[in-house]
Amino acid sequence: MPTKKCYYEVLSVERTAGADGIKRSYRRLALKFHPDNYKGDKAEGETKFKELAEAYEVLSDPQKRQQYDQFGHEGLRGSGMHDFSSMGFGDIFSMFQDIFGSAGMGGQATSRSRGLDLETEVDISLEQVATGVEQTLEFERMDFCEECSGSGAKPGTEPEKCHTCGGYGQVQQQVNSFFGMSLRVIPCPDCGGRGNIIHEHCKACNGSGRVKKHRTLSVHLPAGIHDGQVVRVRNEGEPGQIGANRGDLHVYVTVQPHPLLTRNGDDLICQVPVSFATAALGGEITVPTLKGPEEIQMPTGTQNGQVITLKKKGLPSIRGSRQGSLHVQVYIEVPKKLDKKQRELLEAYAKTEAENISPKRKTFLDTLKQYFKNFENGK
Repeated sequence: MPTKKCYYEVLSVERTAGADGIKRSYRRLALKFHPDNYKGDKAEGETKFKELAEAYEVLSDPQKRQQYDQFGHEGLRGSGMHDFSSMGFGDIFSMFQDIFGSAGMGGQATSRSRGLDLETEVDISLEQVATGVEQTLEFERMDFCEECSGSGAKPGTEPEKCHTCGGYGQVQQQVNSFFGMSLRVIPCPDCGGRGNIIHEHCKACNGSGRVKKHRTLSVHLPAGIHDGQVVRVRNEGEPGQIGANRGDLHVYVTVQPHPLLTRNGDDLICQVPVSFATAALGGEITVPTLKGPEEIQMPTGTQNGQVITLKKKGLPSIRGSRQGSLHVQVYIEVPKKLDKKQRELLEAYAKTEAENISPKRKTFLDTLKQYFKNFENGK
């Protein structure tokens, strides 16, 4: 019996992921590996698609997830898991209809509703996060065939209404289950859910009514947007059945790491190395900001790790209500090599340290002395 994969790895999420993150990752991957979309080996895509459904069934259910986290796959025995290996794609999409919407996938639609959503990714810099950016996207999507206006029929001919479903594209099927007899609505087997029969196919689209087209689109990414956030562009997905709305385009945003600044919410953090002399004497240092280098005054006696906060030098809130700060953390560098003159000066300074010992250091040395005394006396 083959070893089952870790469900968290299957869904590409961390073990600490929340319900929304798990749901979002499952939806993205399931759409990617569905046979209508997957460009690789069909058998491989089918296997991956069903693995995703099994993983999501467990991790989306708090009780099953707890059992899995505690006992692994063995903890799920007898928990009523579905056998996804024997299920069709339409059945799996029906199970998680709240995620995929009622449009289903491609020709498996169960109602005349909106088209399929699409997803794309975009990389932006931290500087673009600060200002917002109009990003040009290029992607491919299935669109209505211009030759037949999306009907799938040869120009000059018309599709004929399907007599099996009466043009609705759906039929009812009786199903025997553990709970007794029930009715299930499925795509019409004769017309494939289209509601009509095409006798002469359009040569441009082979009767599908859809062709692949290149699309260029400008999308506004607001200032303050976070890594991993999604911008939805309405009606830029694929078309549904004729007369129905298009799906949406979901743009996943990746914010590229900055070489000097680290983001913490709307605040920015920067570690600035300074020399021992500068920290002791104070003076101007140059710090990076998203608008370029800036000179700031470092106070006399600055300590290692001390933070200097520059208000309103961070990132704007995506809601536009506040501006974050830039926190400059001072990192004091101790020289590894000294020339003769530097060593002489430092040695002269070291002799004066005993005369000008700080209260904090004096307290530490007194406490340390008492600690060793107690240690020697066995206390």
